[in-house]
Amino acid sequence: MKEENQTANQPAPQKKKKNKKLGNLLLLVVAFLWGSSLTVVKGAQDYVNPNMILAIRFSVAALVLAIIFWKKIRDMTKEDLKSGVSIGVFLFIAYSIQTVGVGYTDPGRSAFLSASYCVLVPFISWIVLKNRPDKFNMIAAAFCIVGIYFVSMAGGAENSVLGQGREAILGDALALLSGLFFASHIVAVTKFSKGKDPYLMTILQFITAAVLSGLTTLFFEDNSNLVIGQRTFLELAYLAIMCTAVALLFQNVGQKYTDETSAALILSLESVFGILIPVALGVETLTVYKTIGFVMIFVAILISETKLSFLFSDSKEE
Repeated sequence: MKEENQTANQPAPQKKKKNKKLGNLLLLVVAFLWGSSLTVVKGAQDYVNPNMILAIRFSVAALVLAIIFWKKIRDMTKEDLKSGVSIGVFLFIAYSIQTVGVGYTDPGRSAFLSASYCVLVPFISWIVLKNRPDKFNMIAAAFCIVGIYFVSMAGGAENSVLGQGREAILGDALALLSGLFFASHIVAVTKFSKGKDPYLMTILQFITAAVLSGLTTLFFEDNSNLVIGQRTFLELAYLAIMCTAVALLFQNVGQKYTDETSAALILSLESVFGILIPVALGVETLTVYKTIGFVMIFVAILISETKLSFLFSDSKEE
């Protein structure tokens, strides 16, 4: 009680600063969770098919959020349902392509290539919403293209994706294609969820993705020998609860207490965690060319997401 009174009596600027620190910390946890997800997905695919993973992941996440926000579902309208399902289709396609693709390549490599969606969003928005990209988007696109070249092509015939066989080519292609659909999903959110409750939209997206994943695995994947042991159960639980439901809640709370630039900067660390975690676990190794490519793509993400405004934030605050 004493600590609560002290917090309530704090000056507004001090309380705001404390809330911002909390928000930034929550977003850092989100970036870590998202960054770790593909490494966990890669491990789970040893025993479970890609779309089965997604069906379980989105079903559990939707159930958890539906229990927490059941009142929002009760008040849902037909227009809400239509918007949520429309966005959910894009979410399913993006995740399905990415999850299948990571089975053919390294998780860190897939994480960075699919993260190209950050750079693609302004250009898809240009086509769909007629919002012309600015100079920062153009510069980011140039960095991203060079980065993709170093990740996939540089290093001589043996080290390039072309020299590693069909699986490596397919893995990189699917990662990039998933980036295109993740970008399309973000534009769809902008187009269809305007004025809608974000939690309800997310629940409907998860339900849609769960249903479509379930149908896909039922008709196109062989699950006759499905065996979910303790390790796989924990991996699926981690993906569904931590990387999906908890990450979403933390993201919404975190972005409520911090500014857009800080949020974009911290969340962009998802791709960094995406490579650091598999490298630390010995799942993946780094080469000079891949490192250069990862750095270039990360710079592209920073430019596109923040427009480098964080470089001038201190002077603005003063």
